[in-house]
Amino acid sequence: MDWAAVEDALGTALPADYKGLVDTYGGGVFDGTVWLLVPDSAYDDCDLHAQAAERGEILADLWEAGEERPDGLTEAGARVLPWAFEEGSGAFLYWLGRPGRRPEEWTVLYNEGRGPLWEHHDMGCVAFLRAALTGTVESEYFGGGDAAGPAGHRFDAACHVLGQPQR
Repeated sequence: MDWAAVEDALGTALPADYKGLVDTYGGGVFDGTVWLLVPDSAYDDCDLHAQAAERGEILADLWEAGEERPDGLTEAGARVLPWAFEEGSGAFLYWLGRPGRRPEEWTVLYNEGRGPLWEHHDMGCVAFLRAALTGTVESEYFGGGDAAGPAGHRFDAACHVLGQPQR
């Protein structure tokens, strides 16, 4: 992965833990629940660039229409950037990037996707993913299913789940 080109296209650096996750797994779904967005995915729904643009437009329209911004986004220069979504719920996982903070200091925002509810998690994406998959994440919205045991976790590549690429 040409991370310099990816970051240049997004206009921001990305957290090292995310880059390691993508370099290790590529695009796909963890435990049939959390889809990882990756740069230059063959599937628009899983493409980091496509989803960043789409979610950015959707959120801008909602906020312009009067929906309340989540805590942390009222600060000038703060932004959200999606990194994953939850299967079947419409929920997205975002980084909360704040001015003067390095990407390694970004935290996770969970948005229910079909409503105005946001939930902040004071951790990076890999720590959140680990907590979500092991059932230790403290969330009113995320999950609800039984967490797999240590030997029960799986990752399925997007091509094995979605079939032939869209593009």
